[in-house]
Amino acid sequence: MDYSLSPLGDQAVVIELGTEISPNTQLQIQKITALLSKVNETWLIEWVPAFTTVTVFYSLSKAAASAGDALPYDFVCSRLHEWLKDPLDGDFREQRVVEVPICYGGDFGPDLPFVAEHNGLSPEEVIHIHSNGDYTVFMIGFAPGFPFIGGMSERIAAPRKKSPRLKIPARTLGIAGKQTGIYPIETPGGWQLIGRTPIQLFKPDSHPPTLLQAGDKIKFYPISLEEYQMLKEDHS
Repeated sequence: MDYSLSPLGDQAVVIELGTEISPNTQLQIQKITALLSKVNETWLIEWVPAFTTVTVFYSLSKAAASAGDALPYDFVCSRLHEWLKDPLDGDFREQRVVEVPICYGGDFGPDLPFVAEHNGLSPEEVIHIHSNGDYTVFMIGFAPGFPFIGGMSERIAAPRKKSPRLKIPARTLGIAGKQTGIYPIETPGGWQLIGRTPIQLFKPDSHPPTLLQAGDKIKFYPISLEEYQMLKEDHS
């Protein structure tokens, strides 16, 4: 496995797997996080996967206690090198396929006409293309449970808005560049909004609190407004 290590402050190490966002990179990240989940080290606090990196956070005092004459950072890096020296072919979390219903357009997707016009398509064509994509959640970030989803067709790519909205309703589906994602909570944002799901993505009292996880496969499918209202009641 090709990777590099670098410090992030004095209590974290970034494992970088290159600069290309790709399914292969995502697979390597899944394998690393699976490996870390099996590690029993008192200095290891948590790890955060992203597009091309995994950031490992550690306790400075506990790492120092285990490091002997070495610096805590050097000690942590040596342990990471030891774990990552062999191909990671062991078991890791089975890739889930999560089906997500979307009510496209209307008040839920005010930017659907813009996305269509920007790409020389009809709104119906945008919906068809978007709901038939092969999607993977590359990372969770920006807001609790917000999935950055790759795999969207370039045929419906669209730029971010020049002026972000101050409030975007929870569960709203957006497009930015060649990515798509869902705002799990009400928040400002600059993505082009094309629909909304009745499913809650972030439930702070649940475990885990986020419906989607990095590595999940996503299948969007269109629903009517009536179906949206019925499903929203079921998931409230």
